[in-house]
This record gives sequence, structure tokens and C-alpha cells, in this order.
Amino acid sequence: MHFMNKALLLAGTIAFAPATSALAAESGSAAGAAEQDRQYLPEGIIVTGEREGYAEEDGSTGTKTPTPVIDVPQTITFVTEDQLEDQSIRQLGEALRYVPGISMETGEGHRDEIFIRGQETTADFYLDGLRDDAQYYRPLYNVERVEVLKGANALIFGRGGGGGVINRVSKTARINGSSAEFDASVDSFGAFALAGDVNTTLSDSAAVRLNATYEEFNSNRDFYDGHFIGISPTVTVDLGEATRLTATYSYDEDQRLVDRGNPADGDGPLRGFRDTLFGPADFNDTSAKVHIARTRIDHEFSGSLSLNATLQYADYDKAYQNILPRGLVNDGANVEFSGYRDTQTRENWIAQANLVWQVQTGALDHTILAGVEGSWQDSTNGRANAAFADGMGGTTSRFTAPLAETFAFPAISLTAPVRDRASKLEVFSAYVQDQIDFGDHFQLIAGLRWDRFDLKTIEQINDTRGDRVDEKVSPRFGLVIKPDAQLSIYASYAESFLPQAGDQFFLLSPGDAEFKPEKFTNYEIGVKWAPSEQLFLTAALFQLDRTNTRATDPNNTGLTILTGESRTKGLEFNLVGEITPQWQANIGYTYLDGEITSASTFGAEGQRLQQLPEHQITAWTRYDFSEQFGLGLGFVYQDEQFASFSNAVTLPDYLRVDAAAYYTLNDRVSLQLNVENLFDANYFPSAHGDNNIQPGEPLSARLGLRIKL
Repeated sequence: MHFMNKALLLAGTIAFAPATSALAAESGSAAGAAEQDRQYLPEGIIVTGEREGYAEEDGSTGTKTPTPVIDVPQTITFVTEDQLEDQSIRQLGEALRYVPGISMETGEGHRDEIFIRGQETTADFYLDGLRDDAQYYRPLYNVERVEVLKGANALIFGRGGGGGVINRVSKTARINGSSAEFDASVDSFGAFALAGDVNTTLSDSAAVRLNATYEEFNSNRDFYDGHFIGISPTVTVDLGEATRLTATYSYDEDQRLVDRGNPADGDGPLRGFRDTLFGPADFNDTSAKVHIARTRIDHEFSGSLSLNATLQYADYDKAYQNILPRGLVNDGANVEFSGYRDTQTRENWIAQANLVWQVQTGALDHTILAGVEGSWQDSTNGRANAAFADGMGGTTSRFTAPLAETFAFPAISLTAPVRDRASKLEVFSAYVQDQIDFGDHFQLIAGLRWDRFDLKTIEQINDTRGDRVDEKVSPRFGLVIKPDAQLSIYASYAESFLPQAGDQFFLLSPGDAEFKPEKFTNYEIGVKWAPSEQLFLTAALFQLDRTNTRATDPNNTGLTILTGESRTKGLEFNLVGEITPQWQANIGYTYLDGEITSASTFGAEGQRLQQLPEHQITAWTRYDFSEQFGLGLGFVYQDEQFASFSNAVTLPDYLRVDAAAYYTLNDRVSLQLNVENLFDANYFPSAHGDNNIQPGEPLSARLGLRIKL
């Protein structure tokens, strides 16, 4: 019954799942006994032992109900805590490099930004299923695992998420014992990190947990530095046998140099300047302070009916300033620079409640979800341009310098504000979903979500206002065929939408306010199979259509119309879990083909989507030769890709190989060595347009120490 005990615990701790299983299991209630009769999670996807491994069986984030991942008609990729530790990964962007179907955007050197199935996003990030949409770098010190749910699915997540969403599952306090773990590491560039994770049981019904970290940044890039501070306490309290309260707070402070990368040289990236900072070290800087507080209550009315409700408050204060390369000029002899300072604030309130009811109607088993969500978001965004002293008592907005390994910049000042925006967003949503079991071999999932999206923005410099209300209904349908408990074949259809203000909603121009949202439609067929008790394999074919994109009227009327379209088609494969008792692996492959099918503001018909590699292979594996010693090996292969919609600059294909060694001194102390870019490949993994191309780091090593008490 090990697999059921783990299933019951997961169902109570994951943000979307009802509390019935975990509460009943720990309290020993009659409802708990009834709950254990229902096999939510199949035996075949469990990794036993102290290390839980790379496989993950819980698919509840994809349905907001206690559902095994094998029964979710959608591609879901996990990066578990064990894999994060084995790869010595501390930030979200580093983890996502090893997820098939995702390519990285540089994020202008100050934020997480990615492409999922060819769709760019800075906002489709979630924490325990609740939106975390500001522009900053997300840490992983207080995260249990990372989940990538691919394909449009507004029923569960609401607006955006055209190509998919990223969800982080938080570490929470456990009422099943006390533990403590401390980690320290240092790398060959001089960067270091310290982290602690302490869980203490206060009583039979209460526990507290504290995660904290401090990091100093460094890299091969000239002048690169910075620091990160994170602290996250959490409390879990059982308010009786049927009710659990969880409260979490996190404070994250990130400060670092902004590195916009290298300019292009013709139709490819500029080489020979791997370490060069194309900007002034004393000006390029970003800082972010993030507070997130959340409380959640789970209540079990009976073994078949449960309710969870969550309230989250988030406050983001972000500023960055940068001088960036605009490109090479004068036949490549010089570099042209410009720059700006940008400030952003955001305050989010999100309230969500879900009722989950398991009921039978004749021969059919139903898991019915009914939920509501409200969110209130206030944002500001200001900008001032950089001005360079021209040597004659004046200033200029552009500065040109000879191409060199280091640059000397004149005095830099800031202009009067050129942007002073404020926005207010109110969203109310209601959704219903039914998962129907037709015996043991057929399952149907169907649901609808209604969203009312009310956005008001103002550009205060010229008193330009935008105001639009959208009401959208988003469907989801899926059919799962199960020849046996360890094999599922599925087909699904889902939609999502994105208002014309984009994904950050700082400004809605009067012109854009006239148009209805963009639409994303995802078609997918796939198979999920657990060939052994600890191994999980998935494969999927999909097509993602993006419509209602703005375009210029081809009849030369000067008007903007909603005729732009694009399409991404692809194949994805993932093998994850325990191949042998000593061998863990996470291996993925993605084939992507995407183009603009009707001219839009993105580009002309027929152009390939930006930063969309045709082939992508990711692999990480660990083999333990004994209880004391193990080795890790991984690689990322990414096919060539265009840096932007212009299709004028190509990022070459590359292969990066990583390795690791693990040595356990005793039950409490272990050592770990990670080597990244083992063969010192010279590669360019990401870009932000044609002239901000990020070189990959050279060969580096990180030595870590872990102590468990």
C-alpha cells in the first residue's frame, strides 16, 4: 500500500487537490478508509526509497482534482526535487532548459521569459496553481517540483497560456516528523550559495517549516555580479479530522547586473566576444523585491465531497536600467548603443475556491469540479531613456564605440519620463468540469470556463486611456482509452485567449481596445505508458493554432484588422523514471514546425516562428554504482533557430554536455560535484531580437556539501 499512502499525501498537499486524502490518512477517520478504496494513482509510477526519483505520478494540477497524470489528456512534464538537486539547479530558467518543447528567451537580462510550443510568454507562470505573472527571476529554494503543462487550457488556468504554463509546487510544512537539511556550494567563477530547510512538528496537528537561501552571483561575463536572498516560512495546522489550514509567506530579493548579450554579425551571432559585456557595469543593474503570502483551507464534508479555498496576496517592486547593443555599424567596425531605465510595480489579490464531488450515476463514476476565481491587479510602469554626453555640453540618445573587448562610455544621464502607465485589472471566473469513468477502460473529461476580463489603463503623460471588457467561454474536452491500468491513449481539444494588451497589461491603446482577444486552439493525441513500476513514458502529436492576431489591412486602407494567424505542429516524447534500481533518467525529444500562416504584426505569411528549433533533445541521467557513489550525465541538443520573426539572424545548433559526481560520506553528509558544458562548447542558447544574443557559459564546475539532521 506504499503507493496509496503517497497518493493520499499528495492529494492533500498539492495546491489544486482536495484535502480529503491526506487529512483522512493522517487522522484515521472513517472517511479516510473509504478514500483508500479509490485507487487514484496507479502503482506503476512510484519511485520508492528515501529519494523519490525523477518520475511523478500526480496530475492534479492539470484537472484541479486528485487525478493521476496517466489519466490527464494533456502533455505534462515534471522536474522533481531530486532532479533539481542532482543537477544543482537553483533558478527556474536553468531547470526549463532540460524540458522538451521549451526554448529560452534572454528576458533582456532581467526576467524569466520562454517559448512553449512556439508561443512567447513573460506571464504564464504559476505558484501552487495561482498566477505569478510579474517580470522577475523565479527561485527554486522553496519548491518541491516544477510542472510544465503544455497546450492551451484556459479552463484550468484562465487567460494566456497559449503554448502552456509553468507551475511551481511549494514545499509545505509536514506533520509527520522533524527534519533539517543544509546545503552549501561554490563554483569555479566564485559564485556561491547557502540554503537551509527545517521542518518541525509542533504537535499532532501542527507543524512549521522554514526554507531560506543566500546566493552570490558570478559568471564568465565581465563584471557580472549580484546576490539573491530568499526566506519562506510555512505553517500547516489540522483544524480537526476533516479540515486543514496551510499558510505560506515568501520574501525574495534579487539584485544583479543586466547583461543584454552580444549583437549579431551578419546573419549570425558575433563570435570571439564570449566574455564581453556590451554595456557599462556601473549602469546596467536590476533589482526585484517580491512578497507572496498565501493561505489555503481544505475541508472534507465526506469521503466523496470536499472543498478548498485559497487567498493569495503578492507585491512586486522591480526596476532595471541597461545600455544595450543595437547592432554593428560601419561594416562591423563599431557598435551602436542605446538604453533606458524601467520601473514596474504590481499588486495582486487572487481568491479561488473549488468544490470536488465524486458521485455515481448508474454505471458511471463522476468526479465533478465546480470553481470560482476572482483576481484584482494594480500595476504601474515607468520609463526614462538614457542620454549620453556628446562632449560638447549636450547629450545624444545613441552612442557609437569601436568594437572591443571592453568599452568606455561617456557620462550617462536619464531623460524626463517617456512612459508613465497605470493599469487596473479585475477578473472573475467560474468553471465546471466533469471527469466520467465508463467502466475501467474509457474516461471522458469535459468542461467550460467563463471569464469576465475588465482592463482599464492610462498613459498619464498624455492622458491616453484604454478600457475594455471581454467575456469569454473556454471549452475543454478529452477522451482517454485505457486498455489496462498502466496504459492510456488520449485525444483532447482545448482553447485559451489573450487580450490585445499583451501578457503584462501595462497599456491598452485606444486602437487595440477595439479588438477581441487572440485565440489559441490546441488539438492533441497521445499515449502514456508505465512499462514498469517506476518508469513512465509519454508521446504526443499536437497542433496549436493562434488566431485573431492583429494585421495591417492588405487593401491599403491603413486600418488594423484581426486576420493574422500562425500554426505550430509537433511531436513530443518523454521517458522518465527508474530504468533500473540504480539508474534514474529523464529523456525528452521534441519536433516543432511553426510558421505564420496569415500575415500579421509578427511578420509576413510563410515566415518561421521565432526561436523555434525544429529538433530538440534533452537528457539527464544518474547512475548509482553503490550506496555511496554515483555519477550523473546529461546533454541538451537544440537545432538552429531564428532569433526573431525577421528570420534574418540564425542561432546555430548546439550540443551542451553536463556531468556530475555524488559521494555519500554517511547518513548525514554528502558531497556533489557538477560540471556544466563539459566539452566547453561555444554556443548561443537564447536571444531577445536580432542584436541581443546570449552566449552560453563555458566549462565550469560547482562543488556542493549537503548535511541532513
